[in-house]
Amino acid sequence: MLRREGLRVNHKRVHRLYKLDGLQVRTKRRQKTASHARVPLPAPQAVNEAWSMDFVADRLEDGRRVRILTVVDQYSRECVVVAADFSLTAPKVVEYLDRQKQLRGLPKSITIDNGPEFISKALDAWAYSNGVKLQFIRPGKPTENAFIESFNGRLRDEFLNVDVFETLGEVRDKLEAWKYDYNTARPHGSIDGKTPLEYAKQVNLGLQTTKNLNQRLA
Repeated sequence: MLRREGLRVNHKRVHRLYKLDGLQVRTKRRQKTASHARVPLPAPQAVNEAWSMDFVADRLEDGRRVRILTVVDQYSRECVVVAADFSLTAPKVVEYLDRQKQLRGLPKSITIDNGPEFISKALDAWAYSNGVKLQFIRPGKPTENAFIESFNGRLRDEFLNVDVFETLGEVRDKLEAWKYDYNTARPHGSIDGKTPLEYAKQVNLGLQTTKNLNQRLA
């Protein structure tokens, strides 16, 4: 503004005059704190107890952007959903989750970030009506959703980065094949060197055996 009035000034001169006239206003620095204390979530103790959900983005050969919804079971590491589309709105996310409700039931909680699809009224209403708790991670803290971050890294390194896709249908077909291989043929060190489906069956069999034994002893 001073230059617009024809005065020859620079920031040092203005700051010096500002201080000489006692115009500085002392402000107290605010200490950065979390909005609320975050208690680490307990590790899931069973299959289908807790899921993690996120998005991955890629492009077709012609430049069109494709989004991929990914959902993973935190206990068995099983890929529950991997769905591709040009647009994945909150209602579409709800639609995919409802499909899993019919196929395998729903978890007690789903860990997600603060993306617009996840903080939407549509997903909030769905979670409330189905008794599912949405566990939001803190902004800028992707490690708080480490299960899905690890899965998305594999998906990108082993699938998205090694192929070129011409159509959305091609992405979907190859995604389903990759998902099948991931769940049924790939051993994971974090689950005793078993595949996700092998581990889930083992755990379920152990729970059923324990239940039968308890019924006999009762």
